[in-house]
Amino acid sequence: MTSLNKIADFRRPIAINLANRPTAAHCEDCGARHTGLCEVLADDELAFLARIAQRIALPAGALIMEEGEPALHFYNVNAGFIRLFKALPDGRRQITGFAGPGHFIGLAATAQNVVSAEAMEPVKLCRFSRVTMRDVFAELPQLERKLLDVAMHELVLGQQQMLLLGRKTALERLASFLLAWAERQEICAPGVLPRPHSVLALPLSRTDLADYLGLTIETVSRSLSTLRRDGLIDIPNIHEIILLRPQALAGLAEAAV
Repeated sequence: MTSLNKIADFRRPIAINLANRPTAAHCEDCGARHTGLCEVLADDELAFLARIAQRIALPAGALIMEEGEPALHFYNVNAGFIRLFKALPDGRRQITGFAGPGHFIGLAATAQNVVSAEAMEPVKLCRFSRVTMRDVFAELPQLERKLLDVAMHELVLGQQQMLLLGRKTALERLASFLLAWAERQEICAPGVLPRPHSVLALPLSRTDLADYLGLTIETVSRSLSTLRRDGLIDIPNIHEIILLRPQALAGLAEAAV
């Protein structure tokens, strides 16, 4: 974890832009229509959900929800990427995950948010009141089943993160992350290696990588340079990585398993 990010940095007051409530027609144009919460709904059911949703547009750096604050809303990410993190008392942070189009955030089992969420780039979301969603579940029970699937998936990701932070070396952590990000971007199917020369778009910074992998920025930079020197990846620019030898990356990622 880095010590460069202070808690105060995440308390920036940013006004939320709430557009008009969406219609079913808006939903058809949504980037998460067939990948997120709404994928389980038939077209004629979208109008009902649209009536209780609020479309939100936020700039990069906006704090969407804050750890410890009342958990009042759920969010479905329609566009852009979000970092999820926990702030430590000394000002450091641990990034616990990332959310992109089709992902659902705000699944707190308690009355307070258990993590903070911040926009990494301009984002668009649908916001739902937790109180209203109870009525939605009664009308559309398939949504509740979908949320259960999401919660189970989050549990698996949490177990994988424990292994990554507790047992793996810096190179093994980085290799694991790159392969997981390829799945996230649907470059490859779950459990299937990406093709050689697959290109990963990385909206996150080196600081984000360090805070997610439990490393320093310097260690992340050295590890990337090592993977590049060994011919496993190429780095054409700061937000793009080419996976030259996915099989070798997989062997490295599984070394501690």
